Amino acid sequence: MSAPVHAASAHAATLSPRGADPLGVRARARRSALLLGLLAVASGLSIVLCVGIGPVPIPASTTVQVIAQHVGLPIGRASTPAIDSIVWDVRVPRVLMGAAVGACLALSGAALQAMVRNMLADPYILGVSGGASTGAAAAILFGVGAALGDCAQSVLAFLGALAAALLVFLIARAGGRVTSLRLLLSGVAVGYALTALTNLLIFSSDSAEGSRSVMFWMLGSLSLARWNAFLWVALAAGVAGTLVLLGGARVLDALSAGDEIAHGLGIHPDRARAGFLLIVSLCTAAAVAGAGAIGFVGLVIPHLARRLVGARHRVLVPASAMLGGLFLLWADAVARVVMQPRELPIGVLTAAIGAPFLLILVRRLHARQR
Repeated sequence: MSAPVHAASAHAATLSPRGADPLGVRARARRSALLLGLLAVASGLSIVLCVGIGPVPIPASTTVQVIAQHVGLPIGRASTPAIDSIVWDVRVPRVLMGAAVGACLALSGAALQAMVRNMLADPYILGVSGGASTGAAAAILFGVGAALGDCAQSVLAFLGALAAALLVFLIARAGGRVTSLRLLLSGVAVGYALTALTNLLIFSSDSAEGSRSVMFWMLGSLSLARWNAFLWVALAAGVAGTLVLLGGARVLDALSAGDEIAHGLGIHPDRARAGFLLIVSLCTAAAVAGAGAIGFVGLVIPHLARRLVGARHRVLVPASAMLGGLFLLWADAVARVVMQPRELPIGVLTAAIGAPFLLILVRRLHARQR
């Protein structure tokens, strides 16, 4: 839009009666703020409600009492030791881990889709999750990084995700400029290679129990979430990822519009992608180390967020984080009770939801290209 048109629009907005907004900018901003507020409220309520869902149902009032007592705000009567342990030691860390993992995966998907300008991009398609899985499997099966103590699995997963992201970026750049097609094809190739390496590590391990643990972990589960380093790493990654991507929202908007526009705004696309790949690696590694391989969250949630709040990353980033947390919270709640007394791996449930969604996306993409 030219400068005269900008000036005319501003002049019309100034002279419009009753402060009319001909471009609808303020109306969209109010709507986005309202939706973000509703998502925040829904997230808080969902955390309380999901703590009460399980083999032993617990009322929301009891959940609030137990949590309040542990944070130093005694409300009502003290609960029994058994209920207190179920709520605080088992379910609260599990719910917090679900919210953090969902946020990390959704943030990663939103960033990657902007970086490569492709609606099908997510941490699993680009091989980042495969690198995290390989690193974590090496820590579980062979004790790699044992000197790091409880942080070994998280650190190895992060290093694996970072190495995979850098490898994908270098392969994609080998032919010149980094295009979305090269990045996607490189990610698929690296992802398959790392999956084969992870399976080789499982086959080579002498520990049957360790192999079973890795196989269950690769299907995705929040059942092992406790008050430990994995939970704090996932929470920190979710918060840090949201803040960093919010700070880089203008850059993400430019990358999603095309490299030419990014150059025109003084942004170096390759450097920006490298920086965002580091953030995506951190978030994906934290998610995989804490809950295993949970697919389709990074693919599905950013699209739902765009339908709600639009494509501006200043609003899309927090919306994706909260929607991702909400989605994984309720998916885990269903996984706990749908096959009692056994627990369904959450990765199976998210795949059952995400696969039809992926087919719908492919169909829409084909319709647009016709």
